[in-house]
Amino acid sequence: MDSQYVYALIALLVGASVGVAAGYAARKQLAQKNIDSAEANAERMVKEAETKAQQALMDAEGKGQKLVLEATQKSLKMIEDSKTEDENRRKELRVIQQKLQTIEVDLANRMKELQRKQEDLFEKNTKVEDLRIELSKQKEEQVKKLEAVAKLTTDEAKEVLMKELEETAGDELMSRLRKIERTNSDEIEKAARAKLSVVIQRIASSHAVETTTTNVPLPSDDMKGRIIGKEGRNIKAVEHMTGCEIIVDDTPGVITISGFSPIRRQVARIALQKLLEDGRIHPGRIEEAVEEAKRDLAVDIKKAGEDALYELGIPVQSIDPKLVQILGRLKYRTSYGQNVLRHSIEVANIAALLAQDLGADVAVCKKGGILHDIGKAVDHDVQGAHPEIGYNIMKKFGLPEEICYQSIGHHEDKPKTLEAILVKAADAISGARPGARKDTYELYVQRLEELEKTAASFPGIEKVYAIQAGREVRVFVEPKMIDDFAAFRLAKDIAKKIESELKYPGEIRVNVIRETRVTEYAR
Repeated sequence: MDSQYVYALIALLVGASVGVAAGYAARKQLAQKNIDSAEANAERMVKEAETKAQQALMDAEGKGQKLVLEATQKSLKMIEDSKTEDENRRKELRVIQQKLQTIEVDLANRMKELQRKQEDLFEKNTKVEDLRIELSKQKEEQVKKLEAVAKLTTDEAKEVLMKELEETAGDELMSRLRKIERTNSDEIEKAARAKLSVVIQRIASSHAVETTTTNVPLPSDDMKGRIIGKEGRNIKAVEHMTGCEIIVDDTPGVITISGFSPIRRQVARIALQKLLEDGRIHPGRIEEAVEEAKRDLAVDIKKAGEDALYELGIPVQSIDPKLVQILGRLKYRTSYGQNVLRHSIEVANIAALLAQDLGADVAVCKKGGILHDIGKAVDHDVQGAHPEIGYNIMKKFGLPEEICYQSIGHHEDKPKTLEAILVKAADAISGARPGARKDTYELYVQRLEELEKTAASFPGIEKVYAIQAGREVRVFVEPKMIDDFAAFRLAKDIAKKIESELKYPGEIRVNVIRETRVTEYAR
């Protein structure tokens, strides 16, 4: 049993070995077959690749030869084109070179010609200078001979000639001058009256302008003692803090504030009114009232400047706020009793309307008119005349020259611009209209005396009268010393002296009167 099992096992093993060997052999044969097939395919693919490569090489060689041929042809063509272009450029350069040579030759000839002309001119100039010197010497010799013959110098001869002309042709010259002046003045005055009449009718202003008062009314005379205080301490405190003098006299129900600066007077007035309303009057309260008055006045001044600009239609933003503040100070400044701020508004309106009719710059006239007296706002604190002060203020705030010039131009005899002439005319209209200005009796008499004294300072004057409230001066001359022609000239000299030495509102008319009386008796 065991031996059979062994044999069977051996047979099984032998069979398995034989199967394995057979399978290996079959697999090896299959693998060899596959290898042979793969090698054949590979060899076939290699041959095909070699064939294609040879074909491609042959094709590439053909194309390469073709490309080389084309490139060679293009190169030859480019070489030929380059040669042609180079030849053309050479021809152009030769032409240009020939032109340059021609120009150089022409310039050289011209330079020679100019040099020759310059030498000729220099020679002629030398001859002319020699002739001029010779003529000058001959003229001097002739003048000396004439002076020796006439026994007069040149200046003396001129003086004699002028006197003879005045004697012989004085009347004729005077009549012609008067005729020309009368004709021109009549035409100009007629046109000016037509323009001004229309403009003034369009301006509605009050006939009387309020003046800044320096009087403070009192509820009772008992308040005078309280304002003075014990040993005068209250009134001293007010005067020290405001810089003004408080005058307490016998005038019932009122005290007077005296001060050089109108702003300080206004601060003192407001402070005293606050103290009177409060009833407490002592140095501590006085100091508080003065500070409150300064703040209230600053607000009121700024508002006055802004209201003036709004009234004229000028944007407030176009003016520096500090300049608006200075403009508002004119509310408390008067000139011959006329409020300067109201006067400036009138000037701006009149100048703007005149500018519309004459084609001038309306904006310049408006701004120049409202600011033409800006220097009067600080002329109590700054040294100098108000035209120059106003010009410097406007320059400081960056206003254009044509506007700044209005401050100086309205005081010049002949302003440089049309706008300045209009502002000057508007200033005269506003200041000279009825009810605009007033004067104290003392200043009025003083102004008339100065006017008569100035007119009487010329020789040959017999009497001088200032009439029509100083608007006219009548000068009577001695007929033996002053003839008609000299009277005409004397009137102009008197007017110029009045303009340069005196200050006055409006204009002054100068009348020179020469009267000859001949008396004879029949017996």
